[in-house]
Amino acid sequence: MINFQDIGLMSAVVMGLSQVAKELGVKVKLIPLLNLILGIIAGILYVSPGNFKFGILSGITIGLSASGFYSGVKNVRQAFRG
Repeated sequence: MINFQDIGLMSAVVMGLSQVAKELGVKVKLIPLLNLILGIIAGILYVSPGNFKFGILSGITIGLSASGFYSGVKNVRQAFRG
């Protein structure tokens, strides 16, 4: 059974971790890849620890969602700054 709350929660956690990594000096161009890797790890370990394939699929969803949130927030922030 898919628990969308876990996927949403992990997307926010991955996005937060990627912001921390960015502050620590990780290049901005590597953030989407980092989101995907962290998402897959979260999917396997937290969302679906008993089903490896579903964990990977959930992790990809988490990583791509976190990247989309990051990109969207960045674009909105740039629009307001001019």
